[in-house]
Amino acid sequence: MSMEFTALTVGLGAIIGLVLALTGAGGGVLAIPLLVFGLQLPVQQAACVGLLAVGLASALGAALGLREHIVRYRAAALIGAAGMLMAPLGVFLAQRLPNRPLLGAFSLVLMYTAWRLLRRPDLDDASRASVPCHVSPTDQRLTWTRPCARALAGTGLVSGLLSGLLGVGGGFVIIPALTRYTDLTIRSAQVTSLAVIALVSVSGVSAAAWQGSLRWDVALPFASGAIVALLIGRQVAGKLNPARLSQAFAWFTLAIAFLMLARAFGWVMS
Repeated sequence: MSMEFTALTVGLGAIIGLVLALTGAGGGVLAIPLLVFGLQLPVQQAACVGLLAVGLASALGAALGLREHIVRYRAAALIGAAGMLMAPLGVFLAQRLPNRPLLGAFSLVLMYTAWRLLRRPDLDDASRASVPCHVSPTDQRLTWTRPCARALAGTGLVSGLLSGLLGVGGGFVIIPALTRYTDLTIRSAQVTSLAVIALVSVSGVSAAAWQGSLRWDVALPFASGAIVALLIGRQVAGKLNPARLSQAFAWFTLAIAFLMLARAFGWVMS
């Protein structure tokens, strides 16, 4: 692999790490188009490379969040366990589906992600009172109920399937779910999402490596760029407006979705 290719791979990975640092989601969503268009990888290989990079960077971000005591580790464990059950199924399906339908499916996922980001309202007091998972005012832990457990487990199943199938970490599913079903702060939801992504990625990456579909020569420099950029991005994340970041990311995601949909239909060539 040439130095130019390696440098490009590291640079593309850095974009993913920066997005993870600023939003807690979206790294996996953007990894696929960057790898497909930037490095000309097929979706199946790009999914495995992206999943490894996002998983490693997310693990680092979650570890730093644990040090700050803002990761809801029991919620992350439940969502992550459900996701780990479904991720191998997603990997199995991804290796047996043709490239163009996967591109089309992924573009639809991107459109849904952008739509949710653009329409997501802030929770008011009445909305917070109706969520199934509440943070206890005494010990600041989630109060567990059956509706809460069902909501979080269902979130894990969906994110795990998409993680293995499309190589996404699932943060674009997890963070809206935590916002909808819990009254966590956005920062706590972001780092809890990173913990889940790290757990789910273990299952998906293991399945991909077992099947021999992981390009280590691309995955390692890509992951290195993501990790370094995440560390740098954390230093500036608190100084930026999260609402404006979310909107900018949504519009960029929407543009990428239409580009990938055009390629799925053969309107854009490699």
